[in-house]
Amino acid sequence: MTVSESSEKALENEKLEEEEKAFVLTYIKEAQERLQLKTDMRTSNQAAPSSRPSEAHFSKLDSNFKKNTAFVKKIKSFTCSQLESYLKDMSSLNLTKYISEIAAAIVDAKLKMTDIPAALKLCSILHQQYAEFSQHLFENWQKALSLKVGDKIANPSKLRVDLRFYAELVSVALFTNKNAFTLLGNILTILINMDKEDHFNISIILTFCKHCGDDYAGLVSRKVKEYAVKYNFEIPKSSFLQPEKQQNVRTLLKDYYTSICKHLLKDHKEMREFEKQNRRILNSKGELSQERKEKLESLQVMFEKLHTAAQSFADILEEDLPALPADPVPKEDETMIVTGTGLDPEDAASVANMESLWGDIETQKFYCELPELQVFLPTSYLNKDKDKVEPEETVTEETLDSELPAEELDDDCKPEEPLEEDAEESVSTTVSNKIIFEAFVNNLPNCVNRELIDNAAIDFLVTLNNKHNRRKLVRALFGVNRTRLDLLPFYGRFVAIIYPAVPEVANELFLMLRQDFKYHVRKKDQINIESKIKVARYIGELVKFKMYSKMEALYCVKILLHDFSHHNIEMACNLLEVCGRFLYCCPESHQRTKVYLEQMMRKKAVLALDSRYVTQIENAYYYVNPPDVGPTIKKERPVMHQFIRKLLYQDLQKNNSDKIMRLIRKLDWNSEEIASYAIKCLIGAHNIKYLNIRCLANLLSGLVAYQEEVGTRVVDGVLEDIRLGMEVNLPKFNQRRVAQIKYLGEMYNYRMVESGDIFKVLYSLITFGVTMDHSIPSPLDPSTHLFRIRLVCVLLETCGTYFSSGSSKKRLDYYLVFFQAYYWFKRSYVVDFPPPLEHLVKDTLQILRPKLKVCQSYEEAIAEVNNVRSSLGIGNVPR
Repeated sequence: MTVSESSEKALENEKLEEEEKAFVLTYIKEAQERLQLKTDMRTSNQAAPSSRPSEAHFSKLDSNFKKNTAFVKKIKSFTCSQLESYLKDMSSLNLTKYISEIAAAIVDAKLKMTDIPAALKLCSILHQQYAEFSQHLFENWQKALSLKVGDKIANPSKLRVDLRFYAELVSVALFTNKNAFTLLGNILTILINMDKEDHFNISIILTFCKHCGDDYAGLVSRKVKEYAVKYNFEIPKSSFLQPEKQQNVRTLLKDYYTSICKHLLKDHKEMREFEKQNRRILNSKGELSQERKEKLESLQVMFEKLHTAAQSFADILEEDLPALPADPVPKEDETMIVTGTGLDPEDAASVANMESLWGDIETQKFYCELPELQVFLPTSYLNKDKDKVEPEETVTEETLDSELPAEELDDDCKPEEPLEEDAEESVSTTVSNKIIFEAFVNNLPNCVNRELIDNAAIDFLVTLNNKHNRRKLVRALFGVNRTRLDLLPFYGRFVAIIYPAVPEVANELFLMLRQDFKYHVRKKDQINIESKIKVARYIGELVKFKMYSKMEALYCVKILLHDFSHHNIEMACNLLEVCGRFLYCCPESHQRTKVYLEQMMRKKAVLALDSRYVTQIENAYYYVNPPDVGPTIKKERPVMHQFIRKLLYQDLQKNNSDKIMRLIRKLDWNSEEIASYAIKCLIGAHNIKYLNIRCLANLLSGLVAYQEEVGTRVVDGVLEDIRLGMEVNLPKFNQRRVAQIKYLGEMYNYRMVESGDIFKVLYSLITFGVTMDHSIPSPLDPSTHLFRIRLVCVLLETCGTYFSSGSSKKRLDYYLVFFQAYYWFKRSYVVDFPPPLEHLVKDTLQILRPKLKVCQSYEEAIAEVNNVRSSLGIGNVPR
């Protein structure tokens, strides 16, 4: 350490010591004055019985009814600023008959904390003059502070003031009876004992500790004590209560503080758990619901309030605040990067696989969590061990490896006929059962959520399950309308739910779908595309419910890839979109799915396919096997830069502009780095909401009064940005250009720029890089580019209404003529001119000049321009 650094550190330490000494000396002085005032007041109140005026004194005072009742009314609205007025009235009025009313008015008055010293003085003087006053006052306090365990506090804010006020009255010996201490002890005990779980009364108890803690519990701030010990100062102590009585109150307060610490740890744990859940949801779904955001914000606010109160209690009671458990976020975040969850690393592999399979938790629940049939059906009714009836031809890995047999490619086949119902069963089925089942089948298409389809499956098993109905159910499930693809996941879930009890439904549906799939592939026609897509997606849904073999699904993909053209492409893409991700993530089917995906992409590359098919193939491929994308790198900004951006781009609104401006003014404008960054942010109006651009201009106009150079630099920056937008002319900057033009107009409204600057920008928008000749295209403003028209309208709508008098009115009239010529020049070239833009121009002209004659063609607009140029002594525009 160098000599200069040592001297600087010594100076800093010396300055810090001086501040600490000043702090503790100020506290000691204020405490001495407060204790002395209370001692004097207590002595006067104790001596009151022997020094009160005689009745003859009161007989000389004014007993006028109106004056006395007016005084009582004034007391009801007591404020410390009117104390002298109250004392003056008391010196001239005989209040003997109104003491009870005055006592009630004082207790009922809505006092502020700052009013209490004045109210204390008033009560002391009344007590020293009127013997009955203290008794009436105590009776009213008994009513106001009568609280039972379990009672809800109607007005916590008033109770907070009342408790302090009453405690101060007791400490200055205004009440002579012993019940005064008992009442205070009871209310404190009840407030604490009834609030050791929720701590709704924490502000009430904390106020008592701060203002009355030295009298009743000998409480002094830890900070004050530490400084006093450090610099050998003696802190004045209250002599109102003996130390052993103070210890009782202190013990009561420490018990309350202990319960606060438990509550703090509990809330902290709850908040961290909720944050952990939010991180998992955010990682899996990419967003949080508004409800969860609001709940988290509420938990954070509640925790901060409780934490602040706990810190205050810890300081006053000289206790240590409990250490909050560290949240193992880094470890969890590291796991979440891989798995999308907050589980331990040993569970990460299985969870990562599940997340890859389903994408999010809700989808996983839909396909994996089925109702437990044991709850609804007897155990003997379930036949979980019944083997699935295998189709005649079972697909194995050898089948997938071998060449497709010739019969698979033969088109001489028919779809399997629907199963015929037995004659006996048709006869035995009653009419009522038939009607009930038909109603059930007709209602199935309405089961479009998990709860409805689950209820329908249970309803079938409990009330409709017989062989005849099962056959009809298979036909109903197979015959789903080809346009209702949204029903396929729910029908798949229906089949999966009833499978443990009636597996033949799934097996028969499997056979029908497989036969129908082969029929559509073999026909090689280019009709019935919707039916083909339906059967492909249906198979995919059953695969995810494990009702359809993975090998069978891969065999379907292989068949479609063999003749990869026309409708086969659409069938393959739809099948992969539904179950391709599932097959790709399952270990037993991953490798083959990967091979088929690569084969599909190779075929796409070598075949001359329609662009629609190319898009479908790429979408299916990247859905199943998304490309590896590195994590988004968030730009790291200094804390001060983050603070400035938050104020201007997030917090700034119409109702807090003044507050934000005060905070911006507090920045270190002497620092070139901070000033430059703040100005850069003030220029970037495109970073805030469009409706808040006016607020930004308002803030800037207020800031210029304190930082003059800021206004010039911001205006220059905005003008430069507008010019750059015209030079670059890229569509991706369109929103930015609109925001900056709007900002310029708002700055004119707040007198940050002159009208000349506005007109320069307006004319540059219709002249910079403009040729006014369709045969000579301009790279800066091609004839088909219409965006500058919108920019002109935005600027005129923002500030054009102020050009209504004087030279600015004339200049705007001239400009509107030239603008119409530019507008019709663009419109004469563009065949399909956008109607919204046409209406925007008409509305703008109507707002600015309602009586303006609007040109109806390019020739008419040029004629108007020539008239203006002639009147100004300028040559005509060549046509």
